[in-house]
Amino acid sequence: MEDKNIFISIIIPCRNEERFIGKCLESILAQDYPREQLEIIIADGMSTDKTREILSNYADKYNFIQCFDNPKKLAAAALNLMIPKAKGEIIIRMDAHNIYFKDYVSKSMRYLYECKADNVGGIWVTLPGAETITAKAIALALSSNFGIGNALFRTGTKKPVYTDTVPFGCYKREIFDKIGFFDEEAWRNEDDEFNLRLIKNGGKILLAPDIVSYYYARETFGKLWNMYYQYGYFKPQSVMKLKGIFTLRQLVPAMLTASLMILFLAGFFNKYFFLLFFVEAVIYFFINFVVSFFIAIKNKSTLLPFLMIAFMAVHFSYGIGYLKGISDFIVLKKKIKDVPITR
Repeated sequence: MEDKNIFISIIIPCRNEERFIGKCLESILAQDYPREQLEIIIADGMSTDKTREILSNYADKYNFIQCFDNPKKLAAAALNLMIPKAKGEIIIRMDAHNIYFKDYVSKSMRYLYECKADNVGGIWVTLPGAETITAKAIALALSSNFGIGNALFRTGTKKPVYTDTVPFGCYKREIFDKIGFFDEEAWRNEDDEFNLRLIKNGGKILLAPDIVSYYYARETFGKLWNMYYQYGYFKPQSVMKLKGIFTLRQLVPAMLTASLMILFLAGFFNKYFFLLFFVEAVIYFFINFVVSFFIAIKNKSTLLPFLMIAFMAVHFSYGIGYLKGISDFIVLKKKIKDVPITR
């Protein structure tokens, strides 16, 4: 489908993105889709850095860029705020932490119609968030099957495939009338929750390898830990709401973490369990070492110890978060807690 007369709304949740929002907007302005058929709507989560100043400058310069406040600060709230304001027949959710290939919009629209999909997304190429060895290791870990499982949008695919989730979905507007908006209690998993709900309602999600964006990963182990802890923490709440597990890969870190904890604690009652704990820990450490070693060799770098730390940060922060989420939301029946929001 080559019709470029379809009006498209691009919506962007944003908070404290002074380092990346300019790059993001410039990549959208460089799209090969006609500007007169585009609008860019941004909801800023009350940024405390220079993000709002940068957004104001772009809105003053381009009349098809609109900026709104998002007092709730959460991405889901931003999306729900912007969707009713959008005029487009197609709505594309984008992220301020990314830059996009110049044909990202046009190809997303083409696949949406030609494949009769309900949500279309592309490959997420992970870049270091800074020019440091730690940031480079984090980016490589988040592009590895060992790091994040079989998430094809991160690891790649050679041909279009139907899948369980994609980043930065491209939707026909009517899909929101059919299944509703984003869950504002899904603080860190709003896309996953929406996509699972979409699939449960008979929808199809298409991943196209020639739709490409670049994502700037977190640049420190601390930020990486905080982000994946929150991903894990809020996942059980969404699972409970939708009465279904998103994907099996999202259970693995929790299962690893839980088994190590149980074996360690059981070891105080029977030393045999200490042995099992040691065996499992050694096996994990060995696999981590081998995977990190080959990634370091492939990249001709001395990243080995940093890669191992990055993998452990992803696996155990997510696992601990998931187990805490089970405890809080399923066992103790707690409501959303006031967890600090990290970028």
